[in-house]
Amino acid sequence: MQAQVDHRGSDFPVIIMIAGFDAAGKGEVIQVLNEWLDPRRVETIAFNTPSDEERERPPFWRYWRHLPPRGDIGIFMSAWNTAALAEEAFGKSHPKRFARAITHIANFEKMLVDDGALIVKVWLYLSRKAQRKRLLRLEKDPKTRWRVSPEDWKHNAAHERLDKLSRELMKATDRPGARWTVIDSEHPRTRDLAVGRAILDQLRRHIAQRAKIRKPAALSPPSPPVPLVAAGRKLLEQVDLSKKITAAAYKRRLHDDLGELNRLAWDAERAGRSIVFVFEGWDAAGKGGAIRRLISAVDPRFHRVASIAKPTDEEKAHHYLWRFWRRLPRDGMMTVFDRSWYGRVLVERIEGFCTEAEWRRAFDEINEFERQLTEHGTILVKFWLHISKAEQLRRFKAREGAAHKRHKINTEDWRNRDKWDAYEICLGDMFSLTDTPCAPWHLISADDKRHARAEVLRIACRTIESALDE
Repeated sequence: MQAQVDHRGSDFPVIIMIAGFDAAGKGEVIQVLNEWLDPRRVETIAFNTPSDEERERPPFWRYWRHLPPRGDIGIFMSAWNTAALAEEAFGKSHPKRFARAITHIANFEKMLVDDGALIVKVWLYLSRKAQRKRLLRLEKDPKTRWRVSPEDWKHNAAHERLDKLSRELMKATDRPGARWTVIDSEHPRTRDLAVGRAILDQLRRHIAQRAKIRKPAALSPPSPPVPLVAAGRKLLEQVDLSKKITAAAYKRRLHDDLGELNRLAWDAERAGRSIVFVFEGWDAAGKGGAIRRLISAVDPRFHRVASIAKPTDEEKAHHYLWRFWRRLPRDGMMTVFDRSWYGRVLVERIEGFCTEAEWRRAFDEINEFERQLTEHGTILVKFWLHISKAEQLRRFKAREGAAHKRHKINTEDWRNRDKWDAYEICLGDMFSLTDTPCAPWHLISADDKRHARAEVLRIACRTIESALDE
């Protein structure tokens, strides 16, 4: 309890995972932990069969949404590791599935550890003989018989396979900040004390380590960005900003593409495929207008627009991807992100709102995030609306001169404009390092608003149709 008090107000969350063999006493251990800890800053989450809401999103959605904020403790029972073992041991066999699951687990835990989290993973071991003896004893007593299910006996029969798989998983996912502790669970009191000691030792050690990290009282002005990819900036130069479309041609295309998008959105809903649109672009590039045309084709019951502003205090108390995981749509639904997780490698990098280590590792974290979306079946479409610096200046002045548009321009827009060159460097890195086969970027020429809107609709239709055909 004293270690818990010392942890309050700190800059990291604690995630305690209690896993292991059936009848090893996972529930009993968690009950003891809740007796030893102050329950006001502890949440216990037991993961059973996924609900409909959870099945209709990428598998890790159910874990992200329950992550504790900094300074709090989350006790997880039968979480991501248990799910991977059960799927491999009793699901339909696939040679690459378990390896892919291990990769996602390792990447997930690495993201949290790199962000400062402490993950204490406990595996309660029980031999097959001891497990069978305990199940028989529970089954014999009418008061505890309900605790034994046919699944428990099924798992007892597969004990050797589960033991082999669990060792493989633990070996691949054991790292500093997310260590595995294997505890023999045949004797409950010895087990409980061993679990308590493991948590206490790791928590004290982590508190001491984090105390050595000196954070500046105020953000220092960031240095001008240096490109990670030398040729990245040239990607923007290849966008032909002279492209235009006549009003008549635009009207025809708009009518046809809106009708096609409506049909495809219904097809995606029937197929249970969620759609995520990401809109990024220069200030005044026309993101809002393009989004309005896009969603006008979709039944309002099936879409929502997530306008991303600076994070709230609650959001800042979690990993930066937490607020985006929580906004993911259910299968068959659509979410349009007006700005997105790419703020970490753009505005946060340029303004110094995150450290260099944080924005550098964000490229891999974003790719992993998007890979999990598309593996689930989400149709992901990413747009960058590109305009020239001269066109942006014209639009800024037009907004200042029109009363009904004045709310769309502020001092922040002018500050960002002064950093145009810095943004070009960071954009080059962003396009080069996050343009992947499963989540490619679409750079839209947007000096002509009609052309930009027509292109957004055309690419949206083409991408959804291609994904549904696959």
